[in-house]
Amino acid sequence: MLQNYFKIGWRSLKKNKLYAIINVFGLSVGITFAMLMGSYVWGEWRVNAELKDLDRQYILKSKWKQPNMGIEITTIAPLAKALKENFPSLVEDYYHFDAVTSVVSKGDKNFREDLQLGDSTLLSMYGFPLLEGDPKTALSQPNSVVISQKTALKYFGKTNVVGQTLQIESFSGERRDFMVSGVLANIPYNSVTQFVSSEIPILLPLRSLAFFGRDGAMTSWDNVYVVNYLKLRTGANLPALKRAIAQLIATHSSKVIQENIEVIPTPLSTLYREENNGLVNKTIATLSLVAFFILLMAVVNFVNLSMGGSAARLKEIGVRKSLGSTKTQLMRQFLAESTLLALFSTVVSWGLYELLRPSFSEFLGKDLLPFTSAPLAFLSLGIGLGMLVGGLAGAYPAFVLSSLPSVESIKGKLKNVKENRLFKYSLMVGQFSVALFVFGAAVIITNQVNYFFEKELGYSKEAIVWASVPRDWSAKGVAKMETIRNEMARLPQVSEVSLSYEIPDGRTGFQSGVFKLGQDSTQATFMPVLQTDEHYAQTYQIPMASGIYFGQNPAVGAQVPLVINQSAAKKLGFTPESALGQQVRLVGFGQLFHIVGVTKDFHFQSMRDQVGALAFVHLKTLNNYRYFSFKLRPSTVAEGVAAVEHKWRELLPGAPFEYKFLDDMLQKLYQTEIRLKKAAHTATLLAIIIVLLGVIGMVSLSVTRRTKELGIRKVLGASPASLVGLFLKEFLVVAALATAVAFPLVFVSMKNWLQSYAYRVEMSWTAFAFVAGSFGIVIILLVSVQTIKASLSNPTHSIKVE
Repeated sequence: MLQNYFKIGWRSLKKNKLYAIINVFGLSVGITFAMLMGSYVWGEWRVNAELKDLDRQYILKSKWKQPNMGIEITTIAPLAKALKENFPSLVEDYYHFDAVTSVVSKGDKNFREDLQLGDSTLLSMYGFPLLEGDPKTALSQPNSVVISQKTALKYFGKTNVVGQTLQIESFSGERRDFMVSGVLANIPYNSVTQFVSSEIPILLPLRSLAFFGRDGAMTSWDNVYVVNYLKLRTGANLPALKRAIAQLIATHSSKVIQENIEVIPTPLSTLYREENNGLVNKTIATLSLVAFFILLMAVVNFVNLSMGGSAARLKEIGVRKSLGSTKTQLMRQFLAESTLLALFSTVVSWGLYELLRPSFSEFLGKDLLPFTSAPLAFLSLGIGLGMLVGGLAGAYPAFVLSSLPSVESIKGKLKNVKENRLFKYSLMVGQFSVALFVFGAAVIITNQVNYFFEKELGYSKEAIVWASVPRDWSAKGVAKMETIRNEMARLPQVSEVSLSYEIPDGRTGFQSGVFKLGQDSTQATFMPVLQTDEHYAQTYQIPMASGIYFGQNPAVGAQVPLVINQSAAKKLGFTPESALGQQVRLVGFGQLFHIVGVTKDFHFQSMRDQVGALAFVHLKTLNNYRYFSFKLRPSTVAEGVAAVEHKWRELLPGAPFEYKFLDDMLQKLYQTEIRLKKAAHTATLLAIIIVLLGVIGMVSLSVTRRTKELGIRKVLGASPASLVGLFLKEFLVVAALATAVAFPLVFVSMKNWLQSYAYRVEMSWTAFAFVAGSFGIVIILLVSVQTIKASLSNPTHSIKVE
């Protein structure tokens, strides 16, 4: 019997091909998008989930009274180790590391790589497996490294490389061979090995810090720039841990740190999603909501079209009942048909998922799960959804139409038509509302993301290329790099070159407190401190509010030149003019600093944050540097890059020229918002497609049911325009009601989303008018085309239709 139901259902679908295609395509598109977004959300939710004993893994974060006193994700260098040694009943294990970059070589292969120098506990504490090597000793041996499979293939072309060597350069220019003691097996993205970079760094033992001249920093209680992790004992008490942390800080740290820091143990299980004020959580919630709405639209579309199509089968129902079919048999027939169609849509969506997965992985910046690797629950949900949608779509014909008397069914009479129309139009209003909401939200998100790249940043980002340079952090090393800088500046394709420790990407080498003479350090205003040469402002075209940007050959002696921005001057109680010549001190420095210039404010960080106070010291103050920034002449950018690369290889042999454009850096700075923008555009496109499919189906069914009426109206003199208006008015009324529902929701939700940004667009009526106008025009065109096509048919044929 069941086979017979499906056979009849299949024949019915073949008879109504347009209806079947629209229903299958609309529902499968909605399910596919929901699956793609679900896979992305699942991946984001699973970050760190594979770490061993995750429920006991913590990172120590810092909360400062003044935001620029330190970094939230780092804390006091020896704190984790001291907790393990002094409170073993609370702490089972610890891991802390220092992150640097340096040139790594093998033969003629030279690349600048991220290096992570940390404790030997890394592999055992988090359960990271090795493909090659002994995890017990891999990070305990001197002059050894553990690398990823990707790195092994990059340098050696194979993964069986234990015992091979890589040459690493120190900050003094010394090169040393390090033996590969282990090759990591593939491990998922996590907040330990990929905390600093998206790629797994080269892992070195902590004792290798001496090679880079940084070993003393890991024992200093005044160093607050080290990442510390803890693994707690089973049942360890968090309040007791916090008391232990406070006790150690009170015993060992300086008064300034004691009075301004609060160290917060944060579980690794939630760390990734809660970073950057919960930006990942907000993105997950937004994409989940959008996926749900798109899926809901597809389901509503499916149900609505099924209801509309079933009303045209009243005579079939009457004939079947007259020939002996029972109500139960009719119910099963309609439920079987709708379930068959819904399950077929689900199967189609699986194919579409695999087809579209690579494209979505690329623009979301995350690898989405292959369908074959998806959890069983993922597949079960798809089948369950198909069954549920099929049941909902078949419920109306199964329980309502099958109950009508045979005579009324054969005559095509439907007593409950008013109630049916009300429910149908309610579904349509809901569907249109979701489409308008997604469309409106996408417009606001697009405007905000475009604003990031169109707003004046306060400096020039055009035709600027930057590259990391070899490091020799000494007076001799600085002098050598200045000579190379001057040689580069002579290239005709280059207008300016600057040597600095920072580029305008929001990341600084250190923060310090600035205070005036007559004050003490407790009254200091803390701010990021940038280390640059005297060409930095000219290269990035940062305008001066007063004074000079260090000037030529600045002397760094007992009194050190200092440049600040307008916000810093204001916080110190100066105007740009009165700040010139003022003497100030920096926390942690013994010298006096005198202010020689004040820059205008510019966006050093992202536009999520207000422009804050900034200070600039000449790089000769500490002899630290990392980057060359090249301002190329706009007419010869490609030629300029080639010329710089040729000169680089001449002046810096053995150092890789790995350049990036500043525009690309800004793209990375707003990558989460860019992904959201792309997802919103995709969701809008799908929402409109689903709505259009629904409108096509509804108009087609309506025209079919009213063919005789159209013929009579045309015979009585009705024009094509009046016939279009007959069908169009109901859709325009639905669109108007949907607009009234959707736009207030868009306004409230997007206003809340925009609050996350210090610099944001205003939501104007023009954006909403554009959405409403565009949506209305599409609906009008679609309904008009279908209705005009029907109205042009011969009215005598239409009148004969029974």
